[in-house]
Amino acid sequence: MSPAPASHALANAATGAEGSADPFSDAVIACRLFLAAPQSFGGIVLRGASPARDALVAALQDALTSSGRAARRLPGHVDDARLLGGIDIAASLASGRTVTETGLIAQARGGALIVPMAERLEAGIAGRLAQALDEGEDGPALILLDDGIEADETPPESLRERCAFWCDLSAAREGACPPLGAPGAMADGAPLDDVARAVLVSVAGALGIASVRPLLFAQGAARVHAALAGRDGPGEADLAAAVRLVLAPRATQLPELDAPPEDAHEDAPESEPPPPEPPEDGPDEDKAETEPEPGDTPLEEMLIEAAAAALPPDLLAQLAQGRAPRRSGGGGTGKRRKSGLRGKPLGARPGMPRGGARLALIDTLRAAVPWQEVRRREVGARGDGPIQMRKEDLRVRRFEDKAARVTIFALDASGSAAAARLAEAKGAVELMLAQAYVTRSEVAVIAFRAGEAELLLPPTRSLTRARRALSELPGGGGTPLAMGLNAARECAEMVMKRGRSPSLVILTDGRANLDALGQPGRRKAAEDAEAAAKAIAREGIEGLVIDISARAGPEGARLAEAMQARYLALPRADAGTLAGAINLVENARREKAA
Repeated sequence: MSPAPASHALANAATGAEGSADPFSDAVIACRLFLAAPQSFGGIVLRGASPARDALVAALQDALTSSGRAARRLPGHVDDARLLGGIDIAASLASGRTVTETGLIAQARGGALIVPMAERLEAGIAGRLAQALDEGEDGPALILLDDGIEADETPPESLRERCAFWCDLSAAREGACPPLGAPGAMADGAPLDDVARAVLVSVAGALGIASVRPLLFAQGAARVHAALAGRDGPGEADLAAAVRLVLAPRATQLPELDAPPEDAHEDAPESEPPPPEPPEDGPDEDKAETEPEPGDTPLEEMLIEAAAAALPPDLLAQLAQGRAPRRSGGGGTGKRRKSGLRGKPLGARPGMPRGGARLALIDTLRAAVPWQEVRRREVGARGDGPIQMRKEDLRVRRFEDKAARVTIFALDASGSAAAARLAEAKGAVELMLAQAYVTRSEVAVIAFRAGEAELLLPPTRSLTRARRALSELPGGGGTPLAMGLNAARECAEMVMKRGRSPSLVILTDGRANLDALGQPGRRKAAEDAEAAAKAIAREGIEGLVIDISARAGPEGARLAEAMQARYLALPRADAGTLAGAINLVENARREKAA
């Protein structure tokens, strides 16, 4: 097969041309490969709630149970006792002796655990599931149902990394699933040779995949794909399927395709004679020298082209803009904090039910039951007597609450362009407030101009107050950048003392001409602004510096570096662009907080 036709064939295979361009077709293939060796592949991630996904999950569950393998569904708020096993309180109290119950992980050994809303999994539960996956054949496989909408709403990376297949069914059109086959009924197939392994490594490098685990999954997928097709060993189609199903969804960069120019022969110098044609009846050794060896660059380029063709449009757009896929940061907007009164339930801990903490009765009984026989012998009590409780048995409830987010806008209201800047900022504030009831976010506005910095709007969700505060702000005068930064830091510190999560958005050109006391002098003003920016960095406050000058200079970038904040030059920014940039910073802050 010549390189060009093979390239087209692999590209068609990568886009799912075996039957349909619908991602449902690839998801069906991935499910069949997963069922062939569930424990070897670790798991499968099915993103996008849809009838197509429901049909796939039902087919997976039927295939597992019909072959005698367990398929258990993980409850939404599972605790350690239900997950790992523990004491059955009701049976223990009824029998007067300790009765243990089997956890979900043990029940699903050799089968699979179905995890709904996997993007909301608590880090502790995700860690225990990851540990169970690492047990290999002795542990369960995972079927992660990802209902996330935003790009950063994904299952924990510790679990996604251990699942071979990531399938996005958000745009799937199908609703009925064909039979998937029996789990573990197919052998792994013949192993890959060194050339095929080297090609997969090169493709993974071109896609920006640094982990070894996806390479192992891709090798296994190629082997099983060949075995399912009845081939003796993996070929080009099997390698293309492995690249499409395992490597392409993990891409963090665009692959470079070195295609020769179409009119290369026309660019050759006229004085250079054409190469002599080989003799028709030449020796076989000469022909062998001109034939490409398997594993040469053409095969690698074909697989890279296949991976590029398999990238979904939204991922392709993100990579083209230089943004790698976001890692899981969990849902929500504010930083997670422990609470004793409200929020997402966590595991109980030893402690006294005081200071607002609530007694966890079931967990207290679970801690006391194993010691009843010993304690009754100590006090000479009968076997059917009351439960002997000790102080160390007491358990209190724990909850995880998320702090409200407060975005603090610090606006440079100096100079002749202040009106345009404030109009843009006003639109961005309005867009942010439109999401306030969904994201539990608030905004505050600080303006600095003419030797003063003023808190125009304390943290609020009121759109009317924000509009009124911005409409009444005059512009003009000098730029007391240090005063504005200090006011923004003080506002952020006040927000943190109230248990909320602040982030700063500084809209300025970075060219200060008034110092921290409002006195003119560019050198002193620049030094004070740098000191104020470093003070913000010491507090660990997330920030974004938006350079809104007509022609961006080095001052804004230096300010962002001193603040340890992100920098964005937007000389013609509108409200939507500003709001989008702010949301990117908030997503990054959520990842760091998680």
